Amino acid sequence: MVSEYEVKKQICDIGKRIYNRGMVAANDGNISVKISDNEFLCTPTGVSKGFMTPDYICKVDAAGKVIQANAGFKPSSEIKMHMRVYKQRPDVKSVVHAHPSYATSFAIAGIPLTQPIMPEAVIALGCVPIAPYGTPSTEEIPDAVEKYLQYYDAVLLENHGALTFSDSLLNAYHKMESVEFYAELLYKANQLGGPKELSKAQVERLYEIRRQFGLKGKHPADICPNQIAGKPSCHNCGKGTCSGNCSSTGSDDAAVIAAITKKVMEQLSK
Repeated sequence: MVSEYEVKKQICDIGKRIYNRGMVAANDGNISVKISDNEFLCTPTGVSKGFMTPDYICKVDAAGKVIQANAGFKPSSEIKMHMRVYKQRPDVKSVVHAHPSYATSFAIAGIPLTQPIMPEAVIALGCVPIAPYGTPSTEEIPDAVEKYLQYYDAVLLENHGALTFSDSLLNAYHKMESVEFYAELLYKANQLGGPKELSKAQVERLYEIRRQFGLKGKHPADICPNQIAGKPSCHNCGKGTCSGNCSSTGSDDAAVIAAITKKVMEQLSK
């Protein structure tokens, strides 16, 4: 079992990664990890995520109240958003909030990431909706995000940034990387005249392979009304119109997604 101190070190490492990749500036962003039903470790407010050490990390309860914090540190002002995710998604063990430039640009422009442009994005994310704007540090953001939590593992925050969550800290971070890479590719493809989207049939094949592999999390492949009705899945669910349940199980790490993608590309090339 990983010690609390080791989890704190992991949070600091992910903080350095998001800072070094330009996903946050100055003191932006926040990270949390669930360590028990009523204990959560989180980054402090007013601190650069690229320069943290384990003694910076705070511990809060499920209501966001401080259990332990060293002198000079207090939990992120966005802890309410994190707690809402954990409350609505018992499967989630970690939440990452950042301001990656391409994904945040889409959030500012009011454009959800819904176009099926590459197998990895379709498999890992499906699509990424935009939650309406809310004032930071208030209940407005948790309230805006809540309606998407049962259907997605990544959400853009209007005029704000991106939020990702998963069954481990590393997977939550990987989803943030995937969101930003997806947004960057979509932006650049638009500069080249517009992306050539995967067809509905190709998307459905990707969704079916994802279902066969039993990947964890929430995904349009599992909740699209068309799919539930036995019809081809709609990929463009970014406005939060899909509803349903997901009960898939299995591993959702980069190695599995890479293996699925390889298989998919082999099938599509036949």
